[in-house]
Order: sequence, then C-alpha cells, then structure tokens
Amino acid sequence: MKKMLAILLTLLFVLGMVPAMAEDVIELDMYFPVSVGGGPDALITALCEEFHAENPGIKVNPVYAGSYADTRTKVIAAIQAGNTPAIALMFSIDLYQLFSMGVLYNYNDLCTTEEDLAWLNGFYPGFMENSRLPQPDGSFLTYGIPWQRSTIIMYYNKDAFAEVGLDPNAPPTTWQELEDYAVKLTKKDAAGNVERYGIQIPSDKAGYAYWMLQTFTLTQDGQNLMSSDGTEVFFNHEKTIKGIEFWKHLTDIGAQAPGTPKWSTTVSDFLEGKVAMMYHTTGNLTNVRKNATFEFGTSRLAAGTSYGSPTGGGNFYLFKGVPEEQTQAAFQFIKWMTGNPERVAQWSIDTGYVATRPEAYETQRMIEYTESFPSALTARDQLEYAYAEFSVYDQGNVQDILDTAIEEVMTGQKGAADALNAAQAQADAILMDYR
Repeated sequence: MKKMLAILLTLLFVLGMVPAMAEDVIELDMYFPVSVGGGPDALITALCEEFHAENPGIKVNPVYAGSYADTRTKVIAAIQAGNTPAIALMFSIDLYQLFSMGVLYNYNDLCTTEEDLAWLNGFYPGFMENSRLPQPDGSFLTYGIPWQRSTIIMYYNKDAFAEVGLDPNAPPTTWQELEDYAVKLTKKDAAGNVERYGIQIPSDKAGYAYWMLQTFTLTQDGQNLMSSDGTEVFFNHEKTIKGIEFWKHLTDIGAQAPGTPKWSTTVSDFLEGKVAMMYHTTGNLTNVRKNATFEFGTSRLAAGTSYGSPTGGGNFYLFKGVPEEQTQAAFQFIKWMTGNPERVAQWSIDTGYVATRPEAYETQRMIEYTESFPSALTARDQLEYAYAEFSVYDQGNVQDILDTAIEEVMTGQKGAADALNAAQAQADAILMDYR
C-alpha cells in the first residue's frame, strides 16, 4: 500500500498536481522611476530576472511608477495606506522628506561584515552627499544607495559648430563663450524665422527646472541653493539671482526659445537639429549616441567663476514596517545590483548614467568602451566639480515654490529678484519648523 501511494504521489507531482517541496519565495515589489530615454525600464526588469535566476528564493517585481515625482507620490501614499514596500528606487533628493517620516532604515546598521562595510564605503563621495546624513558626533549614517546617478552635462552638435566656423572640438568653457556660441549657432531662414536655436536649457515645471538653475549657481564658486542640513534655502542670494538672469538673458537675445522649453522634448529637439547645444542629464547619453545622425560631443558645464554641476538621479531605499525577511532580501538585492563592478559598468554603458563605483571604470569592458567613446567619461570627470542636488525637508512643496518662481522669470511674468524674494519667504515659512 505504501509503495502504491508513493507511486501515485510521484505521478501526481509529475503531472503538476502536487506542488514541489521547496522553500517559499520571498516576493518584493520595487517601485522605480524613468526620466530618460533609451529603455532603462527594460534593463531594470532584465536585471531583476537575472537576480531571481541566481537567487531563486527571492523575486523582485519591478513596478514602473512614472517620473521621480510620480514615484515619490505613490510610495508615500503606499506607506500612509499601510502598504509599505520593502524597497524602492527613488530620487536621491527625497532623503530628507523620507527621513522626517521616520520610515527609513540606515544601511550602517545592516552592514555587519567587513565585506558589507567595504561595499558601503566604495561609492563615489560626490554621490553620497545626497545619500547620507550627519550625526551629532560628526559621523554619517547612510540612508540611500546610489544607482542611476548622474550629473548635468552639455551636449553639442559638432556638425553645427563646423557649419558656423566654430572648432568642433572646443566647446564653450565660460558663460561668455556659451552666450557667444549660442548666438552664432542660432540659425534663421530668409523670412527671419528661427530654424535652429543655439542653446536649450529646459525650464518647465514638469521637468527639473530647479536642477538647471543649480547649474548657474554652482558654477559661481559652488554656491548652492540650500544648506547642507536641508533646513535653509538661498533662493534670493545674489548669485542665485545672477544665475537666473543669465539664463533668461539667453532667451532675451534670441539664442534660446522663449518661454519654458520642456525637459521631455529637449533631447528630441537636439536630435532633430532644432537646437545646437543642450544641458541635460548624462542619463540620456546612450540614447543620444544611438539616435544622433550627426557628430556630437559632450563637455562639462561652462563656468561662471568656476566649474560646477549638481549630481542627480536615484537611490535605493529600504523601508521600515515590513517583515524582517523582506528587509534582508531587499538588502541582498541592493548589494547584488550595486556591488559588482562588471554589472555597474554595464549599466553605465547601457544607459549613460555614471557608474557609481570607481572600480567599474577599471573593468575591461568599460576601458574598451570609453576608449571608443570618450564622451562616456565627461560626467564622471565632472564629479571633481560636483555638489549635492537641491534637497530639503518637505521637498515636494519647497521644490514647487522654486519651480514656480523660475517659470515666472523665464516667461517674463516677474523679474528675477521679485520672484526669488517671494519664493524665499514662502520656503522659509515651511522650513522654519525643521530648524
């Protein structure tokens, strides 16, 4: 009888009518954003599948949540509804807002081995400015792990440069050169209609207007828009006003389209030859490389009194309020994604984002890639002049105040000083509670 029962159970198992005697799989939903072209969503999905193949006991389900702002909204809503995810890939600048909610784990407490600590301390320092918070004893605790990180770089059409007599291998290095080149590169037809603008620096509220404003403040001896503890802003600082006035000046002289050019269409405008130079994230580098029908180059941002650029992009966060096994599984996934130099290098090659660990640039695949495509080093090299991206408590509301002020200036509704003074007062009223 026992023998017959064993045969029957075996038969039922083969027919799929009895489940395999295996450990339960830990499943994790991971919200993530996409704000560039080139299909990083498909790449993230493929990486999650690769991880599951190597770690069959853990399955990470990537959930595309829209833009960075959309992802912030959805994750916070899930937390408030009691459906907290174990893991999310979100804006690095969401750090203060998430920390103030008391929902984040710090990675220092999770790193219990020398190997873990080596991993934690192996990222570029510039990316850690939006990833960790200072402690009273002078130490730091890390709350975000850099992944799809970037700096803003300038892309330029080498063919257009040659067409107007500019050296295709000598992009502008100062604000004055940027202005002069933008004027020279602007092209009109016989009727005076603009066929090509010299420069495009997106300023729409739906994009990252505040980020672009930072390019003009940070190129003035590193003047940032906020304090290092996220409790103060410097919207009406003289260098902030000077920066936005120069930005608006590029429009006033006809070298940039009027109004607020869109983040979402700036790359396509560049690829279609509607603009000769653009400021955009290095995260679109591979997209431009694959789709440009002309020779193009990249460079660090033009200097006011110095070079500078904000970092940008997303971090991995771990959230409290979920079972311990989910936290440990998510932690294992994050280390797998970000700790292998070969994997980090390939992600950078596939997307254009900066490889977040120096050793990734020492891999053979990255060495060969950058030798054939030197533009892949522009953003990494600019880390020497990189500063923290704009990040404060109550990020969403304060950012909206600044983006609104930028829109008012760029559309001519208000002068720079008036708009930024008003924005300063509104932001101060919000941040006072966090000081």
